[in-house]
Amino acid sequence: MLNSFPAGMTVLIQGASRGIGLEFVRQLLAEASIGRVFAACRSPEGAAALTSLAARDSRLQVLALEVTDEESIRAAAATVASATSRLNLVINCAGVLHDAASGIAPEKRLADVRPESLTASFAVNAFAPLLVAKHFEGLLAHKERAVFASISARVGSIGDNRLGGWYAYRGAKAAQNMFTKTMSIEWARSRRNLICVALHPGTTDTDLSRPFQANVAPEKLFSSERTVRQLLAVIDALQPEDTGRFLGWDGAEIPW
Repeated sequence: MLNSFPAGMTVLIQGASRGIGLEFVRQLLAEASIGRVFAACRSPEGAAALTSLAARDSRLQVLALEVTDEESIRAAAATVASATSRLNLVINCAGVLHDAASGIAPEKRLADVRPESLTASFAVNAFAPLLVAKHFEGLLAHKERAVFASISARVGSIGDNRLGGWYAYRGAKAAQNMFTKTMSIEWARSRRNLICVALHPGTTDTDLSRPFQANVAPEKLFSSERTVRQLLAVIDALQPEDTGRFLGWDGAEIPW
């Protein structure tokens, strides 16, 4: 599955309690060549599927990490650093598009824009991957192959925006893409082993997309299993010259 990485590779999945993140954990643990998986989520005590996997496989360590709290990210990084000297792969999966409890929903028109939704979307979708990079950077500073990947979205592409709407989510994902590109430039100067990319998973049958699936053709709605399998193939094929790119689930370039 990940033949381009060294045997015994170590992985961090951020946002691992459900959906794509949880499926990344499942598929990675299915590979004997994976040495260790750190799975981070907001509330491990409520992540039954994740803790069940940890109970069955000693290679999995579940961590508490609240992406909107920098101190929580710092503490999680310290916990990982106490257990390993390096990470070969970091994947940021946490994202928010809608949240009934806090009234967050994609805006259909400018009049629907609310400061609270903008703040919440940027905190999770844009700032969180950047802060994860800040605090886990030291564990990616080694000579082995390493990839830092953030799950983005095609709707974050400015060049591909033809429908409008979804101000908070589009804006936050565009900001995430800019942060990813900027990190890749910095790391190319000092971390030549490290490939930094944004990845579009395609429309996946998860809680995030479920309210918006009615107009999605069946062949374009992916299961989590298919999405992760495709993304792992893209990650495995990455070359150093791919750092700083925005790639789709099929490996095709997406315009910024």
